[in-house]
Amino acid sequence: MTSNENPGAAVSDSVRECLEIASSWLAWDGRPRIGEGGSLWTPHKALRRITDHLIDHLAEVEALLAGAPTIPDEWHGRTVTFDSDWARFTETDLAETRQRQTRLGQWHELRYAACPAEWDIPRTPSWTLREIADHVSGVTWYARQMGRLT
Repeated sequence: MTSNENPGAAVSDSVRECLEIASSWLAWDGRPRIGEGGSLWTPHKALRRITDHLIDHLAEVEALLAGAPTIPDEWHGRTVTFDSDWARFTETDLAETRQRQTRLGQWHELRYAACPAEWDIPRTPSWTLREIADHVSGVTWYARQMGRLT
């Protein structure tokens, strides 16, 4: 990414990749996948973590821009698999996830488009906005834990 490219665009691109991978999860057989670090993964868990990550860092960006303290990260994260994560994954689940995550990806992109002068300002001890976007664009890691199913 060049210094002039909107860092939020990388987040939108990553969301599209996650959703492309998730479209294969309609073939999920109900058995969890074992991901890096030994965590169990199901479609719903991966999508929950993607959504949580998008929300968490968008809230961080907004707080940094407002000069407000960020909310501490107290998500349970990948170490916990909720009962709801075991539900079968349907076409409706995928459609709802597309609606939710596409909007979150666009929100990142639009937020960054509105403040290009802020992208590289040091915000110690926090990352720069560009570094946050780069981190969030790694959200595909969660989708890759489930992988593409056939």
